[in-house]
Amino acid sequence: MNKKKHGFLRNIPLLILEICALLVSVGIMVVVVRMTDEVDRREIDEEKIRINDEVVKKKITDVEETDAEKKEEEEETVSYRNIALFGVDARDGELGRGTRSDTIMIASINQKTQEVKLISVFRDTYLNLSNDTYNKCNTAYAQGGPEQAINMLNMNLDLDITDYVTIGFSGLMDAVDALGGIEMEVTDAEISHLNNYQLCMAQELGVDYTPVEKSGRQLLNGMQATAYCRIRYTRGDDFRRAERQREVLAAMMEKAHGASVGTLTEMVNAVLPQVETSLGVDEILSVLGSAAGYHVTDSDGFPFEGGRAGANVGSKGSCVIPVDLEENVRQLHQVLYPEERYAPSGQVHRINEEIREQTGEYLQ
Repeated sequence: MNKKKHGFLRNIPLLILEICALLVSVGIMVVVVRMTDEVDRREIDEEKIRINDEVVKKKITDVEETDAEKKEEEEETVSYRNIALFGVDARDGELGRGTRSDTIMIASINQKTQEVKLISVFRDTYLNLSNDTYNKCNTAYAQGGPEQAINMLNMNLDLDITDYVTIGFSGLMDAVDALGGIEMEVTDAEISHLNNYQLCMAQELGVDYTPVEKSGRQLLNGMQATAYCRIRYTRGDDFRRAERQREVLAAMMEKAHGASVGTLTEMVNAVLPQVETSLGVDEILSVLGSAAGYHVTDSDGFPFEGGRAGANVGSKGSCVIPVDLEENVRQLHQVLYPEERYAPSGQVHRINEEIREQTGEYLQ
């Protein structure tokens, strides 16, 4: 495994802009700088980041070829950047190790077109936790914080993630409220569960809540939208839950694109103190000028439909099993980088074989 953070991976754009839909206007640049001290910025230990050898070699080759052809084909160059997005249910404000990540997303940005693709990794997916132990993948964040969670994604999915953003559910509530709410489609089956989650959160926070009383497309406030994200008991279970999370994120981005500078400033003040990230001020400022152009063009869940199965895996409980990890990884790379043909690494092959050996009896 390569444990060094390569130079060509360092210039990662700040997708916190898209997670919270916070900073889509150059006009709030001053506010960002003023608020920087309130962001919980955590340096990633470069020696702890692991990227599969074959992925590193491919990146180096791509960079060398791009440099050689830069003058002739610069306009054709497509540069992708990936970042890990974690949502945690941290009632005490602790966003690091010890807290399981309820939400795990990969955001992939095409820096030429500014297209953003969001992939949810289902939190119960049975994977290598990056230390050759196997369990539900959200265990990685609890065991080793964002570094281990990033390594888990890189090892199992042949990715090159080196940065992350983590936000607690209270931050999500404040972000939606600062936007004036977001419009979502609520079904009859979702209403009771949405209100039950609201009741639990309201009791924990010592605040009141407004029940959702009808189905259909409607404006949800911060608590309602956060409760909507947490529903997992309707048809589709946790798969539909992850889809709801992506829908809420996309709705926030859309609302923020038309928001005033005052509204966005309010979001910054409310949310940045509730965010932990490895990204710095320079990265924030470097992308503010083009942030408004980002737009979500694709979203899905990993493992993909048709390539996953559910099973109770002994003491691990109910897990989502990637029945063929290599095929799922191949499909993931086709979604993220459609112009490429991808062959999974030897590491993914070995993990795939181990998952089959450990889960085979439970799938019969």
